[in-house]
Amino acid sequence: MPAPCGQTRPFRMGKWRAKSDAMAQIDETFRREFPLPDLDTTARLGAGIAAGLKPGVAIALWGDLGSGKTTLARAILRALGVSEEVPSPTFTLVQSYDTNPLVAHYDLYRLKNSREMAELGFDDALADGAALVEWPERAPEVLPPDALHVRLGLLNGLRNARVTGPARWESLLHV
Repeated sequence: MPAPCGQTRPFRMGKWRAKSDAMAQIDETFRREFPLPDLDTTARLGAGIAAGLKPGVAIALWGDLGSGKTTLARAILRALGVSEEVPSPTFTLVQSYDTNPLVAHYDLYRLKNSREMAELGFDDALADGAALVEWPERAPEVLPPDALHVRLGLLNGLRNARVTGPARWESLLHV
């Protein structure tokens, strides 16, 4: 049963289990489910994620086509002060933003193999700032072990986000 609007439920592992073994190496893990009934709630979640960004941080945005990955990425970037249009980087594969910290937004949908991530400057992006990664299942091995994983989807017909990552995110993510 979904939590009432504005409330969260504890995260349950299962079909949403992280595909990276690196997550298992994190001692303290934050898990929470957030109902996302509207764009304002998504914006609040994006603002919380933006507050936790720093160099080396990767945000893995999982979900089917149309699940809201780009919408959440836009909310994160808006919270960091980006006022211009935030296009989906589906065709360019990466779009960089001069925010604080710097943010590179990756869309790996068209990626043929994970070796292409080096050509896209993923390591440099993390060295200089943070990365938002849509379709991380195309190259899960490049994600840092402390990446924040946001799985977007529907639960009982309502949009929601299941979030897993280091415990430090618990104090930042409230919608």
